Amino acid sequence: MLPDHAKIMTLLNDAGEIVGRKKLQKIVYIGKKMNLPLQEKYTFHIYGPYSEELTLRIEELCSLGLVTEIKEEKAGYYQYRYTLTENGESFLEKFPMTWPKEQALGIIQLLNEYSSKFLELVSTMLYFDELPKNEVENKVHTLKKSQNYSSIDIQAAWELIDTLKHKHGTRYDKDRKS
Repeated sequence: MLPDHAKIMTLLNDAGEIVGRKKLQKIVYIGKKMNLPLQEKYTFHIYGPYSEELTLRIEELCSLGLVTEIKEEKAGYYQYRYTLTENGESFLEKFPMTWPKEQALGIIQLLNEYSSKFLELVSTMLYFDELPKNEVENKVHTLKKSQNYSSIDIQAAWELIDTLKHKHGTRYDKDRKS
């Protein structure tokens, strides 16, 4: 078992349960952007930042019986629920790992309260964080046109990013340019 797998298990343990593959992808990505020690590589995908590595790690953890993935049918589509199993919890108790428990818990539990659609917006904005704010917003309106994000949605996303940066003590110090 590799340490990166254990970090994903710890993240799931901190969340309690994450509903949705997209939501899991976004929580890990945003956590990584807030300097949680997560190593997954991300590329930009139709639903925002996406990590094939994370998908493979989750599949491996499910195959090993350390994480459960429950598939549910919802109004014409499938939704997945992820939780740590008892074996996963036992494994984590014995696995030596450095994890910023208090910081991670605050970030992960806060993010888990939001919809995957909103986290898609936040993660997309963070993906382009090297750009000035107005260019980030233009990217959102161009790349995520079908999501119809409003100016209120974008403002709420900036507020969440600021909350994550300040309230949860992250070292995410990118200066935002207007």
